[in-house]
Amino acid sequence: MRRRRGRPCRKSIRAALIAAVCAVSLAGCHGREGYAPYEMPDTFDETREYEITFWAKNDTNKTQTAIYETAIADFEKLYPNITVNLRLYTDYGKIYNDVITNIATDTTPNVCITYPDHIATYLTGSNNVVCLDELAADADYGLGGSRVRFDAPALGELIPDFFDECMIDGRCYALPYMRSTEACYVNKTYVEKLGYTLPETLTWDFVWEVSEAAMAQDQDGSYLINGQKVMIPFIYKSTDNMMIQMLRQKGAGYSTDDGQVLLFNDTTKALLKDIAGHAATGAFSTFKISSYPANFLNAGQCIFAVDSTAGATWMGTDAPLLDISEDKLVQFETQVMEVPQFDPGKPQMISQGPSVCIFNKKDPQEVMASWLFAQYLLTDEVQIAYAQTEGYVPVTYKALQSEVYQEYLAQAGQDDELHYDVKIKAAELLLDHLDDTFVTPVFVGSTSLRDAAGQLVENTVKAVRRGQTVDDARIDSMYEEVSSLYRLDQTGAQRGGMAADEADMGALPKTSVILLASLAAAWILMIAYGAGRSLKRKRNRR
Repeated sequence: MRRRRGRPCRKSIRAALIAAVCAVSLAGCHGREGYAPYEMPDTFDETREYEITFWAKNDTNKTQTAIYETAIADFEKLYPNITVNLRLYTDYGKIYNDVITNIATDTTPNVCITYPDHIATYLTGSNNVVCLDELAADADYGLGGSRVRFDAPALGELIPDFFDECMIDGRCYALPYMRSTEACYVNKTYVEKLGYTLPETLTWDFVWEVSEAAMAQDQDGSYLINGQKVMIPFIYKSTDNMMIQMLRQKGAGYSTDDGQVLLFNDTTKALLKDIAGHAATGAFSTFKISSYPANFLNAGQCIFAVDSTAGATWMGTDAPLLDISEDKLVQFETQVMEVPQFDPGKPQMISQGPSVCIFNKKDPQEVMASWLFAQYLLTDEVQIAYAQTEGYVPVTYKALQSEVYQEYLAQAGQDDELHYDVKIKAAELLLDHLDDTFVTPVFVGSTSLRDAAGQLVENTVKAVRRGQTVDDARIDSMYEEVSSLYRLDQTGAQRGGMAADEADMGALPKTSVILLASLAAAWILMIAYGAGRSLKRKRNRR
């Protein structure tokens, strides 16, 4: 018997519905239920073969890639029964999104380089990330353990301030991998050409004044300072860090340790108005609006470029990693300084940098294999080699105090590759100011709060460029928009006793959105199908 055209087969509809619901249910079930807390086995079974995945980030830096590959090869020689598969990303945000998506499908990596803010979200409603307290303290396989086959640092050899960043609710969920801070890379030549002398510590007033002075143009519209048609004196790469540091320096609220949102305050409002004024003259812009600060700095189109110390190899006339052509390069003297301060006598700089976490698995021995590899990333060989690629600082006293690392610092400026002076000065900036650094509280939703802080600055600059007035009313409106966008109204109101399913997840990855949409569509189809059958039965009874 032929089926009528235009009517799908009931069995096909039913099969499609079941497949859709099952696919989404399988994808989401583990994300809802999670794992039991990890229990460390008595010993590591070295008779078995293990294959683990390692997700890491680099900035298309081949040297960093080679360091990862060498570390894996050396580790596999020590543990031939463990195979490590490397997956590289160019952005921590992409790692974050992929992890969130893979939590839903129980396909997370074994070891991942990420940020504590992100880990807090990974932990939501489950034990996806392994608590490292027991592992780190174990006499046999812990940090510096007697049965570890390499010279791992002991717990006391990790720099306490860096290790503390990996604590969430009083428990350790990561190991620090590298640390950096932000630096202001200054075109000292142009500052002096404008008639100014760089102070020992940059202040916001100084940076704003010099930036405004650099906006002077001739009759043809060229800027007097560089003779070009383009000049953005002050460009900030990470506006979230900009706002967070400004509030810290002012002693104003950002958040409490337990996650109360304090960002939307009068000090923030005053700062945004000040930023708007300088954006209106063209003296200030951001990476998201204009592009990389380094490119403008190296082309003589920027005077104050704020970026991570981990981006030092892109900064300056002789930078080994240049993203502009040689003909656009301008010669100038580069000065590496702290980010601008409100009180130069009490500098406040953010401490940041990637950490390493381990994801829970059904097989506790697989987790042990992951733990051993994560430890290996803290050895002097890996720490020093990776720190030399950028303005990073190793996270162990062993590496910092080693003869190899001290000799590396002492040879600053001997060449423009390994010993590029701007890169080493950036690392020394952090080393000289360890006591002046701070970290932001880590809690579920702290990633979204950080994003919101930066979004306020971005929205302010965009509003100015659109000819809008940034007054109290406009800022109040931005507060509402940003709070709603990042669900901070929920986070701030309910944090402290907030249930896991109410946690702020920020913007969901596309894959997760598709999964949720598929589930909704499947239920709609099921309801429609059921309603159709019910209606048909009623008609047949008539």
